[in-house]
Amino acid sequence: MQTSGPPKTKAQASNVCEFHQAAGTHVLEPTVNANNLAEKIWRPDVQHYFYNSLNCSICSELVARFISLPTQDKIWTLMVCNKRKNLDATEQSSANHSPLVLMHGFGGGVGLWVQNLDALCRRRAVYAFDLLGFGRSSRPTFSTDPSEAEDQSVNAIEEWRKAVGLDSMILLGHSLGGYLAASYAIQHPHRVRHLILVDPWGFPERPQSQESQDNGNSVKRNGPPRWVKAVATVLSYFNPLAVLRIAGPWGPGLVQRFRPDFKRKFEELFDDDTMTEYIYHCNAQTPSGEIAFRAMSESLGWAKRPMLARIHLIAREVPITLIYGAQSWVDGSTGDRVRDLRPGSYVNSVTIKYASHHVYADAPEEFNQIVEEICDSVDHTASHTL
Repeated sequence: MQTSGPPKTKAQASNVCEFHQAAGTHVLEPTVNANNLAEKIWRPDVQHYFYNSLNCSICSELVARFISLPTQDKIWTLMVCNKRKNLDATEQSSANHSPLVLMHGFGGGVGLWVQNLDALCRRRAVYAFDLLGFGRSSRPTFSTDPSEAEDQSVNAIEEWRKAVGLDSMILLGHSLGGYLAASYAIQHPHRVRHLILVDPWGFPERPQSQESQDNGNSVKRNGPPRWVKAVATVLSYFNPLAVLRIAGPWGPGLVQRFRPDFKRKFEELFDDDTMTEYIYHCNAQTPSGEIAFRAMSESLGWAKRPMLARIHLIAREVPITLIYGAQSWVDGSTGDRVRDLRPGSYVNSVTIKYASHHVYADAPEEFNQIVEEICDSVDHTASHTL
């Protein structure tokens, strides 16, 4: 498949065109801040190459721009909608279809949804944005307090929603994005039509002891090897992605060496190093979001403020679907615990058989079908309550 070349339309080539929403059409002015540190660090050739490649890989209308927040931070946003003339009447109008918002995980960016955007925008507008502190979004200073760092991220999501003009949305978050999506739903439940958590990070509590009681007997559980604990202790003094910045020009090679799976996941679209280059440039900039992540997490990746302890705070009217990869390091049984903690509320847990942590890229067709069915059910429910 072609992986370079000019964008398909002038609208796609410009930093911005229109975001079509149920409430109407909003014309957005171009916003490119040449003084932004992220713009200076990001290599223009890689940036333009990737988004040209993204345009060539997506058949739908794709527009992109920075959304300015009251804090002067900017959120890099993609909006995709289906404008093909051969759609039937029920698919041509998105006025009665809830928009879907996608939030990536730690160290990711909007480009990772490239295998999902076309399928998910058939009957609705789909938005994807770089979390504050990640990708091309602004990289502010985050608090080192876990609660305050989480609130900074959630507040940015809410200000983004206001700026884009969405009244409510189907909110989907992967990994760290799932954690923040759940936190957002706690604070703003009336804005969430359905909460979709994809292999979410930060839900279970960290075991307090290696020993547990089983039928009155003390059972010794195997903890991490001593060398893992030693490495984790050393790394706790550094930001998680510091090694990429220290590596300098060898950084992309490190991504390729330690995460060759990223190239394999997207090989049907890109037959070169586009995705590994993209991941590198998402994370080779001044650390910001990873500082927030470090504030919210403790050694070995546990959350300091586990979401399971707060999941009951989400309004019971908000339906939740959890999607797990059967081969993932994330414990899929967490979905059952969420169901137990929310009696009387809709909670469904789905496991995709051959997928790992990046479910949306490991099994895109099955993932897209599941998410599309969820979105259609939201629209169906809404149409019967009007």
